[in-house]
Amino acid sequence: MDNRDLKARLAARFREVNGDHPMTAADDAYVTAWYTGLREVCRAAGRDTGETRRLMLAGRLPLPAYLRSDGTEMVPSDLFALADAAGGVDALHGWFVAHWDDPAAGEEEWAAYLSGQYVCLRTVSPRTVQAKAALVAAITAAPGRPDAGTPAWTRRLHRLVDELDALEPPFTAYDRLRFGGPVSREVCIDAVRARWPRTA
Repeated sequence: MDNRDLKARLAARFREVNGDHPMTAADDAYVTAWYTGLREVCRAAGRDTGETRRLMLAGRLPLPAYLRSDGTEMVPSDLFALADAAGGVDALHGWFVAHWDDPAAGEEEWAAYLSGQYVCLRTVSPRTVQAKAALVAAITAAPGRPDAGTPAWTRRLHRLVDELDALEPPFTAYDRLRFGGPVSREVCIDAVRARWPRTA
């Protein structure tokens, strides 16, 4: 199978996972600012683009984060960083899952990683995935705490929100389409800051 066929198969797989949604000019601009074309990333890393597409289709590397409207597969510039840290693509799955005490939870996160949909993180790693999950859980639970609304509670809440803000990129309108609603930045950062303004 030549590279053209691999690219077509990868685009079809991307749409199976994300749905077939239009990319606007604003979406393209966002993606171009935050991600890099697959061919460029492979060239910089000394990797073969065709083989990388095969690994993505085989569920051994994550799918592209986005398809630009011109069909360019857009990926994180550090696409190969986790495989390198694990000691190679063959070791990546075991290395990744081992970061979770619960193997089932690790496998669930591995599937999410392979989907290419960890666009909610500036840098994807087991550590940042776990940090985001803990922060979202803490922010979501905060309004139910006994001291909710007090100055001390508000300061703690904003520290959590600021930490999440540092992990997450801005997102783009396309993300609301593929995720079927508001993204975590809107729910856990923007809405929280609006509802409970920062105190002095």
